[in-house]
Amino acid sequence: MEFPENVKQVTCRDCLARKPLDFDFSMAFQPIVDIHHRSIYSYDALVRGLNGEPAGQVLEKVQEDNRYYFDQACRVTAIRLASELGLATRLNINFMPNAVYKAETCIRATLEAADHYGFDHGCIVFEVTEGEKVRDRRHLKNIFEAYKERGFTTAIDDFGEGHSGLNLLIELTPDVVKLDMHLVRDIHQDRARQLIVRSVSQMCGDLGIQVIAEGIETVEELRCLQEYGIHLFQGYLFARPGFECLPQPLFPD
Repeated sequence: MEFPENVKQVTCRDCLARKPLDFDFSMAFQPIVDIHHRSIYSYDALVRGLNGEPAGQVLEKVQEDNRYYFDQACRVTAIRLASELGLATRLNINFMPNAVYKAETCIRATLEAADHYGFDHGCIVFEVTEGEKVRDRRHLKNIFEAYKERGFTTAIDDFGEGHSGLNLLIELTPDVVKLDMHLVRDIHQDRARQLIVRSVSQMCGDLGIQVIAEGIETVEELRCLQEYGIHLFQGYLFARPGFECLPQPLFPD
């Protein structure tokens, strides 16, 4: 993979200044809840336009020549906003594996931002989306290993969306797996989904991997997933993403 020659000089300050990006963006945050303790487990940082425009309108501006800078800027922006908002739990940040040329170097701006804003390194969760096309699987494994050595939590997002889920699970051994919303949608009415999710949940439990179910919209979906031992959830049932704020979840009775 080829990267700009000056990436080694990128700093937290550069990322906040959006160098050399020619567009700006912000973040929304959505809580991930622990239903057992009726508490907030983490907040997921979600890319948004400056006026709250959806992620797609921002991501369409990301090209090969600015992917690295955008990935770095997302990390720093999420940490800055989380700190300014007083976030005291975990923070989930998506990263682009094809934008990381060397994990140890690319993580420098993240560590610098965390130190600058007083954000605990141990509260950062790095997610990679299963559906993203990864050019070099060994490279991605090296990234995960480097992040774990630094004390970061690692996660596979949208698990079940693509075709390489089980392979990624074996190769990366993440700390967390986030079930894609298409796996859990109306699961209480779909035996095939029930069998798949039950098997994945049991397998992850045996491997010591936590499971988060995304996209929960109904109490029926929630109750069905709880039967399979899942207790971490994210979705509109609890709270919608809040633009540049930390929405508080509502727990069903």
